[in-house]
Amino acid sequence: MTTTAPPPPSARAAEAPRVREAESAAPVELVVFDCDGVLVDSEPIAVRTHVALGAELGWPLTEAEVMERFVGRSTTSIGEQIAARLGPGTARVWDERFRTLHAEAVDAGLQAVDGMAEALDGLRAAGLGPQQWCIASSGSHDKMRHTLGRVGLYDRFAGRIFSAHEVEHGKPAPDLFLHAARSLGVDPSRCAVVEDSRFGIQAAGAAGMRGFGYAGGLTPAAWLALPGTVVFTDMRRLPSLIVPHL
Repeated sequence: MTTTAPPPPSARAAEAPRVREAESAAPVELVVFDCDGVLVDSEPIAVRTHVALGAELGWPLTEAEVMERFVGRSTTSIGEQIAARLGPGTARVWDERFRTLHAEAVDAGLQAVDGMAEALDGLRAAGLGPQQWCIASSGSHDKMRHTLGRVGLYDRFAGRIFSAHEVEHGKPAPDLFLHAARSLGVDPSRCAVVEDSRFGIQAAGAAGMRGFGYAGGLTPAAWLALPGTVVFTDMRRLPSLIVPHL
């Protein structure tokens, strides 16, 4: 799917948490993965579904507008935006319809992000095994159980999966990443975050974690190029990018 996205507006940039670079000397002990767009190639499904629902329910949105407003945000944040525009009743209908349509599309043929299997194998070979991986996603646990299960990745992360529903503020606030690190007993400066959204990279920086921005999906590389962030387009390269920080 081809998406031409506008540059991020200055108002949204002003709302982002202040980004602080991770301590470069601290070795990486935990790799924190986003889910949608990083582990599973579900962002095109979500974007198409939101565009269709907007046309149906009274808020026509382009793919670029959905990218700007919704991608990387929690369900709560998306619902608040829809409620402000169309009212809480319509926001509830939108959410219910989204869950149904998204699940149907996932079952029709969701795939893992290209190169993810090789990336995980490469991390393990470099000495970062499954106990040093986790997921911190804006999605719900039910959604991740479905999408990750569909592509055979759920069991590889079971017990180390964290949702924005567990914290007060979702991305771009650092709460979710800090919650994941604290739960697993790892200092934030020793965490590497793999994200595909601008909000996620902002959250990683605000948490004091190294950011690795995957630009092989829908998000323009320029949106991920925050200070201290490594931007890449082939998931197979991830181990070689992280190894120098071990």
